[in-house]
This record gives sequence, structure tokens and C-alpha cells, in this order.
Amino acid sequence: MSACLLAFDTSTETLAVALRTPGGDHLAQEPGGPLASAALLPRIHALLAEAGLALADIDAIAFGRGPGAFTGLRTSCAVAQGLAFGLGCPVLPLDSLLIVAEDAREQAGAADFDIGVAMDARMDEVYAGRYRWAAGRWSTVTPPGLYTLAAIGVLWAEPPAGLAGSAITAFGDRLGLPAALPRFAQEKNRAAALLRLAQALHDDGQGVDAADALPLYLRDKVALTTAERMAVRGAAR
Repeated sequence: MSACLLAFDTSTETLAVALRTPGGDHLAQEPGGPLASAALLPRIHALLAEAGLALADIDAIAFGRGPGAFTGLRTSCAVAQGLAFGLGCPVLPLDSLLIVAEDAREQAGAADFDIGVAMDARMDEVYAGRYRWAAGRWSTVTPPGLYTLAAIGVLWAEPPAGLAGSAITAFGDRLGLPAALPRFAQEKNRAAALLRLAQALHDDGQGVDAADALPLYLRDKVALTTAERMAVRGAAR
């Protein structure tokens, strides 16, 4: 019998939850952001009820580890870790940018796919990574990083064959990439993309212990102290 997989991601403004069972897939997508911490567990229980299953039936838990919103990553990791400890099942940490890449690949319907993912990280910065799909598998060309808008043009001096992610809408031409580059600004089905990646990790035996359900934080500091703000103002005079 095939494994029962639970997958969720709260790294963006979208809460994506997916469940794969022997009887079929169950997908949910709804507003996330600040709502995710309160909505995630009820949504998981609702999908299980829809499938006629209990938490004890889950064989592995996949979660979006980031990069992304600080609170969202803490929510995803905490829920994955808590459930996995209680169930004694492995966790499958997923690159949250790769979810965007997988959704774009499905939209493009391409056999071979080279895609750059750029997500709005606020403060005129982006979370970016580059991925290649070939022979039915993903490989990471450039791992996720935090970049200024100016640095993106340097990072992708040789641009990918396509671009996906929320930074397309947030920054537009300020990304400094060729106008003719195919763009996937809107995700079609984040929950379905999440589930396909979770299945691939499970098939490859990539499950790890619940203690390793850790977030990928790329921004250590998002605010200046009072003294630092005063120093910046003094330097600007």
C-alpha cells in the first residue's frame, strides 16, 4: 500500500496543505501570512476528516522549511516537529523556493526546465534560487539566498530560461532581467506542487528525524536598534 503523506507550507502569504492517501489526494489553499499559525492545524484535521483518516495513519510529514516569512517558518517547523515526534514518523524538509519552481514547471509543461525563483523578501530584497529539471528530477543550480535588487542582475548575469515568484509583481523591471524572459508571476496550485515534491523526497528516502525539522533563515536581522537608527540619520546629514 502506498504511503500516507502530509505536506504543508506557510512560508508565504498562502497557506498550502496537502494529503496523499491510497484513496487519492486532498488539497487545500487559503490565505496564510499572520493567519497561518491559527489555521494550519485545523486545516490539517479537516483534510484528514475529508479523507476518513486519523493522524496516526500518516507515514511522513513534509514541510516548507524556507526561506520565507519568519513567523511562517516557525509555524511550519513547529507543527511538523510536534506532529512527527508524537507520531514517531520522519519529516521531509522542502526548499520553499523549489515549490514555486515546481509549480512553474507544471504550468510550462516542459521536459527540460531552467528556472530562477525570486520571492519578495521586503526591504527591496529578494529570496532567490535557481533550479534545473532534467530526466524527471530537480537539481539545485544556485541554492536559496537573500539578495538586493542590484545583486540579482549580477547573480543571473547569464539569466535562467524563465523566472517565477512574487518578486516579479513586487519589483518588475527593477529586477534588471531581460524583458523577454518567460515569467510565471502567479502560482497555479501551490498545494499540488508541494505534494509532488514531498512524494519525490519520500521515494528517495530523504526523511529525517523530527529533531531536524529546522527552518532556513536567511535574514538574521530585520530591525535597527535606536542607536543604529540615530547613526544612520547622522551619516545621512
